[in-house]
Amino acid sequence: MKTRLRVLRAEKEWSQADLADAVGVTRQCINAVETGKYEPGLDLAFKIARIFGKNVEEVFLYEESETSFKRQ
Repeated sequence: MKTRLRVLRAEKEWSQADLADAVGVTRQCINAVETGKYEPGLDLAFKIARIFGKNVEEVFLYEESETSFKRQ
């Protein structure tokens, strides 16, 4: 899953630690989300979106993969 976290943080001049403190997680967690190594749960995704005044879909960009469920 791609995110716009790095861009949104830069707009506010926040570090990963600043965002982590704001949503109650570690800096390592924010780094993992930004680099696509961790997909946040709904609670964290909504907290992050709210911090930036965005909808979840504006922060987290879902890309359907070939292995995603497809209707037949």
